[in-house]
Amino acid sequence: MSDETGKEQHGSCLCGAVRYTVTAAPVTAMACHCSHCQKQTGSAFSTIAGVPEAAFSLEGEAATYVDHGDSGNTVERSFCPQCGSPLFTRAEAAPGMVWIKTGTLDNPDAFAPSMHIWCKSKQHWLEPGALPAFDVMPG
Repeated sequence: MSDETGKEQHGSCLCGAVRYTVTAAPVTAMACHCSHCQKQTGSAFSTIAGVPEAAFSLEGEAATYVDHGDSGNTVERSFCPQCGSPLFTRAEAAPGMVWIKTGTLDNPDAFAPSMHIWCKSKQHWLEPGALPAFDVMPG
């Protein structure tokens, strides 16, 4: 994804076997608290940034687990087959978008989430602060 200067961003898995480049600014960035993101990340939430698929390129081969959201729509969760790092997601509900796991960016400080989603399943001890928080994905 591009930062505020328009510079492209790069990212990778923990072992470096899978790398990616994003050449466009994110459409949106958020913290997702759905139970599936919690399971996938092994944490309280997942920080993600949505970028146009045309601006995303991949080096190496990612494995993909096909999941389904609460809506029943397909969610393809891609990860490194070597080290297991979750890297990005494609969701049937958002065609043409790739959802980058922002912790995999070489410079994760280049983005900040603008909202919290799926807060109906967030951990009770976590407070979203001043950012907008939605029980589900806003329409």
